[in-house]
Parts: sequence; structure tokens; C-alpha cells
Amino acid sequence: MFKLFRTLVISLCLVALLWLPTNEAQALGGKQPDLNAPAPQFTLLGNAGDGEIDEYSLSDYLGQWVVLYFYPQDFTPGCTLEARRFQQDLPEYNERNVQILGVSVDDVNSHEQFCDAEGLKFPLLADSKGEVSKSYGSYLTGYSLRHTYLVDPEGLLRKVYLGVNPAIHSQEVLADLDSLTANS
Repeated sequence: MFKLFRTLVISLCLVALLWLPTNEAQALGGKQPDLNAPAPQFTLLGNAGDGEIDEYSLSDYLGQWVVLYFYPQDFTPGCTLEARRFQQDLPEYNERNVQILGVSVDDVNSHEQFCDAEGLKFPLLADSKGEVSKSYGSYLTGYSLRHTYLVDPEGLLRKVYLGVNPAIHSQEVLADLDSLTANS
């Protein structure tokens, strides 16, 4: 019962955020990191759908693009849809040598269950204290906000997405990656 109530509260908060103008929704999550500047570094525990809990650092992915997406909670409808879309498009990301990293405040056990249930083959990272979410301006009242950041092969933040539409977001990111890589 508590989990259902918690999910309802999160959903209502997220719906409210979608109605706010972008600058107000951004302010709720905190200050965004600067574009074309080094992305905030982190190391978190996570699960990549292989049953193993590993340590993941953003610096591990220097030399390739990273899609760093924050989401509120495992197993909620919007978060499940977004993860499924990234998984569906994973071969296209792999062809482009792009790493997808999902981040929420859920623990590694929840991520493991979510990866197993949805067949996810990219890492979901446990930001249980919300510190990484806060450093990216993607934290509100105990949850990560639905924000995505593109980090280039040199570790620079190149694109920010706030309040994304989970149904089309993965394709949007792929199109922007193509545009960004064509211009480099």
C-alpha cells in the first residue's frame, strides 16, 4: 500500500513539473552544470542486467559519448517506458560507441530487479543519497528528476534535456548525437 501511495505522489509531482515553464522546473531541481564544461564526476554502484553489482565512474567512459539519464523510480510507468525505449535502441547506441547510464535514488537491489524484469543491458546506478543527482541539478524531495545529459568523449557536457517525454526521448537523443558528432 505504501509503495502504491509513494508511486502516486511521485507521479503527481512529475505531472506538476511538466506544467511548469522550463526555467521554473529547472530551478526546482537545482543549478544545472554548465554546457561545454567538464561534466560533474562520480562513482556509483550499479547493475547492468548481468546479476553483478559493479562500481561505475563517469571517467571510465572517456573516449566515448555517454547518455547520462536521471529518472525518478524503478517500476513506475514513465520510467519503465523510458528504460524500454533506451533498451530497444541499444544496438543503435552501440553502433555509435555510446554508453547509456541510468541514475535514480533507488538502491542496487531495486535496479537489479528492474534490469531483470525489463531485460535491460545497460547500467542503472544507485544514487541512494542523491548526491550525484544534486550535482547535476536533477534532484527534488528525495527523487531524481527526469533529466538527461550528453557527455562527449572528452568528458564535456554537450547537451541537457529537462523534463523529457519518455516515449520519444531515446530517438531524440540519437538524432542529437548524430548532429553533434557530425559537427565535430
